[in-house]
Amino acid sequence: MARETGPSCRQCRREGMKLFLKGERCISPKCAMERRPVVPGQHGLMRRKEKEYGVQLREKQKVKRAYGVLEKQFRLTYEEAARIKGVTGENLLSLLERRLDNVVYRMGIGSSRAESRQIVSHRHITVNGNPVNIPSYRVKKGDIISIKENKQNLEMFKDLKGQKLVTPKWLEFNGVKLTGKILELPARDDIDLNIQENLIVELYSK
Repeated sequence: MARETGPSCRQCRREGMKLFLKGERCISPKCAMERRPVVPGQHGLMRRKEKEYGVQLREKQKVKRAYGVLEKQFRLTYEEAARIKGVTGENLLSLLERRLDNVVYRMGIGSSRAESRQIVSHRHITVNGNPVNIPSYRVKKGDIISIKENKQNLEMFKDLKGQKLVTPKWLEFNGVKLTGKILELPARDDIDLNIQENLIVELYSK
């Protein structure tokens, strides 16, 4: 299973924004964007005037890194988004939001997408009662996402019990049963990342 293995905080610094790759650390004073919000490398403090291609590339890299997707899979997702009726950029973000590892993160089961990816890979999650260990599995409206009953007593899930977590409006999560549901497919307004998806469409349209 391919994944990004580079330093997470370095990725945030390169993109100039918090991508929330390390969970609680990203909202603490230890966050690299709080301590050293410059591009990594010896020339990080220099002002750079990026050309049009550079701006578009940075936007694509930002989205790839935020969702933990490598180039080939991202390109295939874009091509699928282009085939769907509607605005290609919005379709792309919606498809990425519907990844199972992202849904587990949005429900608050994992503190970051990387941790949520690991939770899914270790077969702790079921979809409609069936175990799924594929992080890129795409959920549909009405799907029931649950933590396996025999895994609910693990240390990582104990703090979830009884909590009322804040989730996007297209999701719901029951802290008593440790079960969530896909109420609607995510719309553009439901995605809180600071992304200009039109730049990604322009990049791939060349």
